[in-house]
Amino acid sequence: MDLFKVFQIEAAHRLPAVPPGHKCSRLHGHSFRIEVHVSGPVDPQFGWVMDFADIKQAFAPVFEALDHHYLNEVPGLENPTSENLAAWIWTRLKPGLPLLSRIVVHETCTSGCSYSGG
Repeated sequence: MDLFKVFQIEAAHRLPAVPPGHKCSRLHGHSFRIEVHVSGPVDPQFGWVMDFADIKQAFAPVFEALDHHYLNEVPGLENPTSENLAAWIWTRLKPGLPLLSRIVVHETCTSGCSYSGG
């Protein structure tokens, strides 16, 4: 069973590795929508894979590190593409959230990426 919780962060960034003149090389912001997915069996006692509150608690430090920040200044996000952001979040959540199965980052309403580790 796949379970997910959605979070939204507001953050600014620029992409330093894009070709000269690319619009994403300029400072801009997004309302990032982040899905944290966990997968596992449904616990017969509780009737759930895990408590949504546990996902929220695990995500809290990530939220604090990213929300209303300039992502390029966050250690490890010097080139904060959606792909790098998804992998960065995964690395921070997986140790404390062993059922983590996927991170989905929506950079805009129509664009994003999905990361399943490795």
